[in-house]
This record gives sequence, structure tokens and C-alpha cells, in this order.
Amino acid sequence: MASDHHVLGIDVGGSGIKGGIIDVQSGQMLTDRLRLETPKPATPAAVADTFAALVKMHNWDGLIGSGFPAIVKNGVARSAANIDKSWVGVNVEKLFSEVSGLPVKVVNDADAAGIAAMTFGAGKGHDGVVLILTIGTGIGSALFTDGILTPNTEFGHLFFYEDIAEKYVSDSARKRDNLSWNDWGMRFDKFLHHLGRLFSPDLVILSGGASKQFDSYKDLFTVDFEVVPSMMLNHAGSIGAAYYAWQSVHSKSI
Repeated sequence: MASDHHVLGIDVGGSGIKGGIIDVQSGQMLTDRLRLETPKPATPAAVADTFAALVKMHNWDGLIGSGFPAIVKNGVARSAANIDKSWVGVNVEKLFSEVSGLPVKVVNDADAAGIAAMTFGAGKGHDGVVLILTIGTGIGSALFTDGILTPNTEFGHLFFYEDIAEKYVSDSARKRDNLSWNDWGMRFDKFLHHLGRLFSPDLVILSGGASKQFDSYKDLFTVDFEVVPSMMLNHAGSIGAAYYAWQSVHSKSI
């Protein structure tokens, strides 16, 4: 039986569904991070089957928190970023609970990474405007003002260079255009300037796969606010989702 402060955190992404068992008191992942490929197409039925398989791989019996790449309101997907459009209107919490046979709480994936950063990582104790950007298949965002989350911001979908921003500055865009980290870093600097004009952040935290290479491009940033990497790298989404689920069950608000 799972400990009261242990939660399975699962991060559903455009390319992979991954997670581990999290101690929500310390923010530590207690197990190996297991990963399965996101099915193509990423329909509700296919993703749900993969989700259930990942839960079974952990031999888990307890609360689950899941980050999900969509605007999520009351457990229902209201958009579909880097997954099949048939997710719109689906109650993700209900579907994942049914296929796993366990209680599941679902939150926007970037908000999950932001919750992890603000609770256990680089944003802990920071007031003012803190923006977390997850750099992966797309660009996710989480915005905090004096520690309070504004959910479902989706700044990766801001209009930028005649398209949405993530088509220009995500890690998948870097791979698509065969960019060096130096060239990609200069692109990302332009996006940071754009965000600076709109939101005047005090701190920006970079999370997701591309944050592992922070030292390769950090010197290219010319903005007047601090930019730092997440301390949790690829674990942030799972940690934040687990903490969100635990808070949802044990308190009235996140």
C-alpha cells in the first residue's frame, strides 16, 4: 500500500509518457523514471492504454497525479497541444481513473513543472513574477505572481514570427531545422525579449529536455531579467503533478 505522502507522478508529453513515484514532502523521485512512447496518433483510447501500462509497470496502488499537454479545467481537456484534437472535451481525470482503477488528478503539464519549480526548485521562495517555460515537443508555460499560479497560460501559442512561438523555438523546432545550440539560443533570446515586453518577469526558469543543455546557450541571452535552469530537469512535470494531486486531496486549494 502506498504511503500517504507518496504519489505516482506521470507526465504525458507529445513524444513520451513518463513518470515515477514521488515523495511529495521532499520532492524526490523515489524510483527510476520509466518512459513509454506516446502513441501515434495520440487519441484518448491509445494514450489511456499507455497510461494504464505505465501505472502497471510501477506496480502502483494509490493516488496518481498527471501532467497533460492541454488547457485543463476541472479535469476536462479544453485544448489539444501536440496530441490528437479528439481530446478536446474529454474528461481526462475520469478516463485515466477508469483505465487505471485508481484516483487520478490532472493538471496542465507546464503548470505541473511550474508547481515543482516553485515548491522544491529554482523558484522556491521567489516573490514577484516568475515564469516557467518547458522546452520540449512544444513550449509550455506556467506563470506565478507572488507564488500564486495563473493556470493554463499556454505562452507557447503566442503569435510570434508569423506562427505560434513553439513552431519557432521549441526543441522539436531546433531538431527540425538542424540548429546548433548557439543558433537556437539566439532564437530563444528573441522569444525571451518578447515575453519580457508582455509580462515583465523577475525570473524565468527553463524546464524540459532542452534545459539540460543550458550551459550551451545561456551566454546568448541578452534580457534584463534572470534566466536559470530548473533543478529537476525532466523530472519536474512528474514531481509537480504528484504534488498537485496530493494537495488537491489534502487541502481545499492548490
